[in-house]
Amino acid sequence: MHPAGSPLLTLKVHEELCAASRAGVPSLECSLDLERSRAVVELAGDCWKWRGREYPFLAGCKERTIYHWSADRFEPVARYAGSLIKLIPTQWGAPTFEIDGIKMLPTARISPYVDAERKVALIKPRGKTILDTCGGLGYFASWCLQGGARQVISYEKNSDVLWLRSLNPWSPQPNPGLQLAQADVAVSVADLATDSVEAILHDPPRFGIAGELYSQRFYDHLARVLKRNGLLFHYTGTPNKLTSGRDVPHEVASRLRHAGFTAELRVDGVLATNRKHQ
Repeated sequence: MHPAGSPLLTLKVHEELCAASRAGVPSLECSLDLERSRAVVELAGDCWKWRGREYPFLAGCKERTIYHWSADRFEPVARYAGSLIKLIPTQWGAPTFEIDGIKMLPTARISPYVDAERKVALIKPRGKTILDTCGGLGYFASWCLQGGARQVISYEKNSDVLWLRSLNPWSPQPNPGLQLAQADVAVSVADLATDSVEAILHDPPRFGIAGELYSQRFYDHLARVLKRNGLLFHYTGTPNKLTSGRDVPHEVASRLRHAGFTAELRVDGVLATNRKHQ
């Protein structure tokens, strides 16, 4: 979905370009798509050239910012419309994103893209129709498709997150197997047919931001749309455990069991199997 021929800059890459320019070298190999590929850039005094086009050096380049080319200048991949939503670089290339400074994907010890791979593996995607409740940057959907899923039904209600996704070269390209809707899954789940999916990936924002996605009503709907013996992975992390003593993973597991699942803590969330009566 990343626009072809549109470079992305981070502080690391910009510093490489500046250092090469100061050294007087004619060209530099670097990445202009967050480490998805390598490109050869020509250096020419006060600018650099790529694919026959000149680009300026930035007057100021911030560490936790990704810049994209917009018409005639580099601008941060960030938007503010009530909340600041921003694409954040990582040491692994694949970015995360933040909403009002809250990191939405784990990055402390692992690439968010690789983290998505291991979580998707838990629901065994091959041949399945999968509900991806909170699409985000699309990393779950990408690994489902790579893992041979028959179809991924994905929801993302925030238009600014979808805009981030359109500029992120690690997000999945349009695919016949991916049905992506801009909608609130907390509402749209009621319209999904009973027994219509064979696995579910649920990676909601924190409870304090989207408590409706942790409700018994929502889990009851997940049990309804998921076929018997279908797998669900629910990312929880451990928010507020140190400050409030609240144990969100165990609370989630308890509600899922009430909805008809067997549930166990796995990785940094809950892996559940639908045991509803036929």
